[in-house]
This record gives sequence, C-alpha cells and structure tokens, in this order.
Amino acid sequence: MTVIPETDTTDAGAGPPRADPPLVGIEDLDELWFQVSGTLCNLACSHCFISCHPGNRAFGFLGLGDVKRRLEEARRLGVKEYYFTGGEPFLNREMVPILEETLRHGPASVLTNGTVFRDATAADLARIAKESRYSLEVRVSIDGYDASMNDPLRGDGTWEAAMRGVEVLVSHGLLPIVTIVQTWPDEETLRVLDRFRDTLRLRGYARPRIKVLPTLRIGMEASRTRGYLPHERVTPEMLEGYDAGQLLCSHSRIVTDRGVAVCPILIEAPGAHLGLGLEEALRPFAITHAACTTCYQHGAICTNLGAGGAGRDR
Repeated sequence: MTVIPETDTTDAGAGPPRADPPLVGIEDLDELWFQVSGTLCNLACSHCFISCHPGNRAFGFLGLGDVKRRLEEARRLGVKEYYFTGGEPFLNREMVPILEETLRHGPASVLTNGTVFRDATAADLARIAKESRYSLEVRVSIDGYDASMNDPLRGDGTWEAAMRGVEVLVSHGLLPIVTIVQTWPDEETLRVLDRFRDTLRLRGYARPRIKVLPTLRIGMEASRTRGYLPHERVTPEMLEGYDAGQLLCSHSRIVTDRGVAVCPILIEAPGAHLGLGLEEALRPFAITHAACTTCYQHGAICTNLGAGGAGRDR
C-alpha cells in the first residue's frame, strides 16, 4: 500500500482546518502535468517547493508506458497542453521518448534546472521539436542573474552549469525560457533584467526569453525565511468576485507514480491526491494550503505565461 507523507512541507505555520474551507471546482482539464522524475534531483536547493534532492526517492519515475496510458486518458478528456516536472526531469532516461510521444498529442513544456544537458540530448530535443506540429518549450530555472545570487541557494557551480545548459540548447536552435526568482526591489527590475539579458547574449542567446517569478513563501523557503501566516490563507470570502480561472487547480492536475494530485507544488500535501485516474480527480479541491495563497496572490505562475502579472515574460 502506498502511503502519502503526513508532513505537508508547504504548510509551515498552518493553523487548524477551517470548518468552511474555500472550494475550487474544475470544469475543463486544459493542462496535464507529469511528475516524471518523482522527487529525485541532482541539486539540493535550499528553497525547493517540495523536498526534491539527490537522495529523495519518495516519489518514483514515470516510464514511457505510464505516460502513454495517461496521454490516451487525457485525449478523451480534451487536454490541450502538457507539462513535465520533477525533481529533475532529465534524470529520467526516457525523457526524450516521453516528450516525442507527447508531441503527437499537443504542446509540451519541460521544467529543468538546466545543469545536466549534453549535446546529444539537445540535438534529440531539437529533432523532435522540428518534426512535431506542436511546440516544445524548455524552461531553465535559476535563482539570480549571477553566481553570487544563485549559488548560495542552489549550490556551488550551479550557475555556471545552468548557463552551459542554456548555451547547449541555444546552439541547437532551441530558445529556452529562463525563469529567475525576484530577490530585488520592484524599482530595480528593469536594471536587473537589462543586466541579465546582456549576460545571456554574451552566452550566445541573442534574444533571450526571461520569466520573472516572485519569491514564494512555501517549501524550504518557509523554513529559510517564513511561511504564510494563518491570517494570510485563502478564505471563502476572498473568492467572492475573484476569477478562479487564475488558479492552477481550476484547470489542471498532475500525474505521479501514486495517482493524480491537484497541482505540482502539493504532491506531498495530505489530501492533495484525488484519485488513481484523471476523471476521478476532476472534483472540487479545498485551497487551504500555503501554496494556495501563493497561487491566489500571483496567479498560476507554474505555467509558461503565468497569470496576474507577477510572472513577467520579457
């Protein structure tokens, strides 16, 4: 029997459960996520949203056969777009075949730390992208516009490794979305982005695509600084007149090796696993977790475009 962890790493400082939790329904399953490498990652970032690190195999890999079965299920439900995350997705040796199969069904995006790319992998990604009628997006995640900002959070040498990964992708004609977490005052954003664009251009990325993410007080970040306080949690009153379509759980679910959960950030949260099949998981969810506050404040920033303006594509 599979046991879901009792500790919700997204809920530091949570108060007692509400008697009237705010519920969000789902009308259409537009996006489907895959926790394709479980919780295994080659990095041990000090602010990880979930407990991914090199020794964590609490959640397992999804194989090509697993993904194929889910893609067929998704086709019947009208899914329009597919996302792949981990852990580090490219630790899964079937990642390229998985993406190739997915691109027969619709657009695919893969979220990576960018540190494990080799020429052969990038060449394969470029090939399957060229052969598909649908788009393939690669998102490379970093935490600052230079090593002095990034490496204290992600580990020594990770900035340079991620930049080499970007170089490899660009050299094969791929145009990755580079996500950077905002750790500077708003008034410095233009200066920071200009500097970062210059850095990427020096790496051969002529017209870099940059997405700015807000600092989120969830996962390990809640322990490093602070989590959301009980009075900051979403209430039913806060949803009155609010466009729930901005919330990822209103149009998305994630497949893990344990079944289907509500969203990528909550795979370790008690109650967030909604069923073994996609159809079973299409039911309302009580957004009582710290990660739900993040989504409420900033929109579904897990997706490429993001909602609410906090995740800015440049």
